[in-house]
Amino acid sequence: MGMSAKCVNSFLVAVFSLSISLFSNTAFSQHGAEITEKGTTVHHEEKMDAAKIIMEHVLDNHEFHLAEIGGHPVSIPLPIILYSPQRGFDAFMSSRFEHGQAQYNGYKMVNDKILPVDESGNIDESASVLDLSLTRNVVQMFLAVLLLILVMTNVAKKYRINGTTKAPSGFQNAVEPVITFVRDEVGKPNLGSKYEKYMPYLLSVFFFILINNLVGLIPGSANVTGNIAFTLVLAFISMLVILFSTNKHFWGHIFWPPGVPLFVKVILIPVEFAGIFIKPIALMIRLFANMVAGHIVIICFIALIFIFGAMNTVAGLGFSPLSIAFTVFIYFIELLVAFIQAFIFTNLTAVFIGQAFETGHADHNEHPHDPHPTHDHQEKEYAL
Repeated sequence: MGMSAKCVNSFLVAVFSLSISLFSNTAFSQHGAEITEKGTTVHHEEKMDAAKIIMEHVLDNHEFHLAEIGGHPVSIPLPIILYSPQRGFDAFMSSRFEHGQAQYNGYKMVNDKILPVDESGNIDESASVLDLSLTRNVVQMFLAVLLLILVMTNVAKKYRINGTTKAPSGFQNAVEPVITFVRDEVGKPNLGSKYEKYMPYLLSVFFFILINNLVGLIPGSANVTGNIAFTLVLAFISMLVILFSTNKHFWGHIFWPPGVPLFVKVILIPVEFAGIFIKPIALMIRLFANMVAGHIVIICFIALIFIFGAMNTVAGLGFSPLSIAFTVFIYFIELLVAFIQAFIFTNLTAVFIGQAFETGHADHNEHPHDPHPTHDHQEKEYAL
């Protein structure tokens, strides 16, 4: 109990310290200064723009922002790679822009968007630029791929050396139950005798999403799975796997549904055809919405401390314990959501693949295997 209490206290201190670092530049700079024409200085109070702060921490960026110390941002710069048909290729570090306060080599950053400028610093309308930079989402995704490869090759190496005669140990003991769970609860029930063919893809998708979800919860990191472009690519790959798993009976049901009147076919055919694209779109939006929502809620609870503090110092201090408590609670919920969303994306992908090649089996009893009557039920359940 004593050790648990110390861990909880340490975590609360970490969360509070994180909130101070994230919002110190806004919370402690509520009073701006303006110099008039007569040379006198007039102080005026500025309101905190919580929406702007939230979006800055949720959206992609050209650097890893860690903290604010004395009004100066502490961050890890990332490579800027630009191509302009008028100016050619250019590459440098994002620190050259000095967090948007300076321009470099004919470019400047406005709201994290890189624009070409002329010698006077004005936007050059005659020049266009293609941003090929390694943003924090891209860098973190590469790190997640590297981490996934290291983990899986390490586990595979132990199996290759020890075989199945020796009980798993270390990290292998933690990964094996997850692999078994995906095989027994996702692969076999939805894909039947063909599950082994799709297990490499299902396991890759599950662990890739899981690793990005968990790494995204580390303070200062990027919320990769909360980026719609990332989930779009994942959903597109799943759609390709689903389409390549179809047979003639699947397309027969799409373009000429059996057992229904002709006038119903006219309505049903467009709906069935649209379903081919709606399923992966649902995968894309579900993962994106769930992961970005949790991060926004956490940042909102932290921001409330400084919103109340801007109104009254006592109110800010009094609300701090409640805000931190809710933040910790939502943080642990997000840990659970990280696993749940990886499972749901993988499971629904398996459901859709199973539906793609099982249509003919149900109608003509070709290559019979264990029936899977739970597909429609699972699809409806996860759609909620």
